[in-house]
This record gives sequence, structure tokens and C-alpha cells, in this order.
Amino acid sequence: MADKKQNCSLLTLFLTLFKIGAFTFGGGYAMIPLIQREVVEDKKWLSNDEFVDIIALVQTAPGAVAINTAVFLGYRLRKLKGALVAVIGVALPSFLIILLIASVFISFETNPIVQKALMGIRPAIVSLLVYTIYHLGKRVIKKVKEIALFGLSFFGILMFNIHPIIVLITAGLIGYFTYEDIENIEVNDP
Repeated sequence: MADKKQNCSLLTLFLTLFKIGAFTFGGGYAMIPLIQREVVEDKKWLSNDEFVDIIALVQTAPGAVAINTAVFLGYRLRKLKGALVAVIGVALPSFLIILLIASVFISFETNPIVQKALMGIRPAIVSLLVYTIYHLGKRVIKKVKEIALFGLSFFGILMFNIHPIIVLITAGLIGYFTYEDIENIEVNDP
């Protein structure tokens, strides 16, 4: 962890998350592949397993995915100051863009060039979400038990409109009662 912290100044953390926040359309879920590329592949601040653990925790916490991810990532790398800097970095671009859009909303809303560009961006956002699901899924879903739990959760939400909180609590209980060899599960050190 010490080498990761040394390679991650507060300014670098801020600029990295600011860049991600500035170039992500579609909300927090669309940011996940960009965050992964920056912090896992490019900067190597986290391993893939550490990143998946953070995303799993983010999914169980209330609030916006982007902000929660920034909090967990920043805290993991630079404790409280890192969490604060990361949140400001990821939120500031959206704040500035929304402020700009709000100031020119009427002309922006009816501008055909902007509307056409947004129509093109929407399918790309869906592809980012599918990419994220695929890469997280292949790292997490490896055993028959995990495939079954994925299938039950997915179809419970899709077919029976079960609330996601109920799905998460149920999956947590199933995991608690069915994963008996807990000492063999790898745990990442903070």
C-alpha cells in the first residue's frame, strides 16, 4: 500500500477524477470502465480484485455511484484527504457543466446539433454499461453457485420486479449461509 500512496499525490488523484468526471456521460455506472482503466490499468493504484471489491461496496451504499466510488477510492489511497479530494474531482466537472447548461438551457434544449449529438451519445453509454457488466461479471462470477445467484437475482428483478434492496439482502444471507470455507477466500489488505 505504501508504494501506491507514494505514486498517488492528492493533485494527481484530483486531476484523474476530474478528467473522468469531465468526459463521462450517463452517470456513475458509465464512469466505472473509465475509473477502472485509469486506476487499475494505467496508474496501477489498485488491483482488479481491489477495484471489484470497491464497486461491490459502492453498490450496497446509499448515494450516487460516482460519488461513492470516489469516496472509497480516495480513502483507500489517501485516507480522509484523499476521499475529499476525489469527491471534489469527480463532482466538479458535472457541477460546472450543469451550471453552464442551466444558464443557456432554452437555446441548448432546442439546438438540433446538440440534440443529434446526444442521440449518438446515448447508445455509446449503453455500450459502456455492457462493457462494465461483462468485465466485472467475468471476474466475480466463476462458480456454479455464483452463476445461480446471478441468474436468480437478475430474473427476480427483471421478471418479478423484486426491489434491489431485497435482492442484495437475500444474496448476502445466501452468501453467509452457503460459503462455509471463508478462511480460503482471498481478502485484500487495505
